[in-house]
Amino acid sequence: MRALLAAARPLTLVAIVALAGALLLGCGSASPGRPLDLPRTLPASRSSHVVTIVLENRESSEALGNAEAPYIDALAHRYALAGRYYGVTHPSLPNYLALTGGSTFGIESDCTGCSVSATNIVDQMETAHISWRAYMEGMPKPCDLAAEAGAYAKKHDPFLYYRDVAGNPRRCRHVVPYAQLGAALAAGSLPTYAWITPNLCDDGHDCSLRAVNRFLKSIVPSLLAELGPKGVLMITWDEGTSKSGCCRGLAAGGRVATILAGPDVRAGTVSGAAYDHYSLLGTVERMLGLPLLRHAASPANGPLAALFRGGAIPIIR
Repeated sequence: MRALLAAARPLTLVAIVALAGALLLGCGSASPGRPLDLPRTLPASRSSHVVTIVLENRESSEALGNAEAPYIDALAHRYALAGRYYGVTHPSLPNYLALTGGSTFGIESDCTGCSVSATNIVDQMETAHISWRAYMEGMPKPCDLAAEAGAYAKKHDPFLYYRDVAGNPRRCRHVVPYAQLGAALAAGSLPTYAWITPNLCDDGHDCSLRAVNRFLKSIVPSLLAELGPKGVLMITWDEGTSKSGCCRGLAAGGRVATILAGPDVRAGTVSGAAYDHYSLLGTVERMLGLPLLRHAASPANGPLAALFRGGAIPIIR
């Protein structure tokens, strides 16, 4: 660190601190985002919410028990952990589609010009009049269709791959910059379904697990406070680094950590059942009273019921 400061004498103090912070987080080309500016006390939520956060590229054995991520470990120990949960495939994008559409739709790359014309969870929620937002850290403006913009990457934003979302201005306005989450929490207006994609550093794609730990620590307490009486926060990784899998061949994207937190979650539980991203989608759909999409209905991968009290998934609508 002394060598760094000596070499950077012409820089301002602010620049030195920023550079040192980036190095400490082990970042690549992306940088950590700015934490949301939230009031200390948030309005109590009488309604319940489902919130999903998707992170990047860690086997469960890397994400848990890691000295760089004590907060992640604390969440896993305090709440409920799916101990045998698997990504569906490699690379990233097909996993994000699995989490929102129940299929990879034959996509096998992180393509940015491809699209999907198929029923998805947005269609289901719109039909059922369920409020929703997808909060994308680093996205410059709502419904930004660029492949990349700074530390934002479309390949981690599944909603804009669905033609009936990206091509529908009203729906597309629900895919918004992460900063809008702060306004929603402060106003007590969190939608029933909220999806959060951190930027390329905070999700661990370009940075170390230390950056992921920092991001979760900055937002999870506020989310937990606003889940409502039966709400659930779901934290998962899109894929691991191996090809391990489960569920009669439906999943082969590596074993990843998946943590559930909320009032109805069985605190301190570690489930040994085999789950995958279709299990998470099916759990969300059951909570919202929606039909099961494609592989979310497969008997090879049940919902995450064992992580809830009494083995019963809470119905919030």
